[in-house]
Amino acid sequence: MAFNAAEQEILDLTHQLLRSIAEADWEAYESLCDTSLTCFEPEARGQLVQGLAFHRFYFQWGAAKKGHETTICSPSIRVSGDLALIAYIRLNQRITAENSPKETAVEETRVWQRIAGKWRHVHFHRSPLG
Repeated sequence: MAFNAAEQEILDLTHQLLRSIAEADWEAYESLCDTSLTCFEPEARGQLVQGLAFHRFYFQWGAAKKGHETTICSPSIRVSGDLALIAYIRLNQRITAENSPKETAVEETRVWQRIAGKWRHVHFHRSPLG
């Protein structure tokens, strides 16, 4: 699928964000996110999480795994002025402690907002598939 320049920028930023998560690179993650980031995700047990502290816990825990790959499948991107939305399936591939591959997939929607001329990640919703 061909994307225009604005859509491609959002896709590239989302790839950077997911790479920072896979590598547990807090500095990169924090640089892409607004401090008021909100989310609904399975780890939050149905609660709306606000701010970055909840996420920092997982980076400090050492979420990065050797042999971790993330693929964005079937992205749908909408950019309207200073807001952008990207929805996709995130396919994760990991090598387990037993040295065998394991795949998981989740549905993700991420919202980006241009703040002071820079795109910042401001909200996401992540749900497991099946």
